[in-house]
Amino acid sequence: MKIISALRPLAVPAIVVMAGLLSLAARAQEALSSGQSLYLPVYSHLYHGDLDRSGKPSETLTSAHISIRNTDSSSSLKVSSARYYDTGGKLLKEYVPSPRSIPPLGTLELFVPHTDVTGGSGANFIIQWSAEGPINPPLVEALHADIRASRSVVFITTARVLKK
Repeated sequence: MKIISALRPLAVPAIVVMAGLLSLAARAQEALSSGQSLYLPVYSHLYHGDLDRSGKPSETLTSAHISIRNTDSSSSLKVSSARYYDTGGKLLKEYVPSPRSIPPLGTLELFVPHTDVTGGSGANFIIQWSAEGPINPPLVEALHADIRASRSVVFITTARVLKK
């Protein structure tokens, strides 16, 4: 924070734009694929603040809106599995019990409600997708939120390819 606050006001937007362009450049260099297994971190709650008298930190519960976006403009893809695991690695639920097709530029949405605390702070999804031929890989993100009148917490996590 000290570095950013020391920068001239006009320099901060330039840094944000540069970071966005670097992210787009990295995404543009992704190879075409006909299928992948993806790891998506998900947080059903966040620890924060100081420890209380019993040695535990404060917790904030979050919902997770999972978005699987087909970034290919001419080919469909198929999601065959979206398995939700808890912090200990135990399978909690299969969110896609039968394969689901996502049309070109379409999106499949999944939702973990605010009241589902079973995943914990280290929860994750393993998502498997395939296509008939090489296509642009999907963009898979989880939007986490706890929105209240007094304060709001919103952040995004992004999936990464699991190499076998």
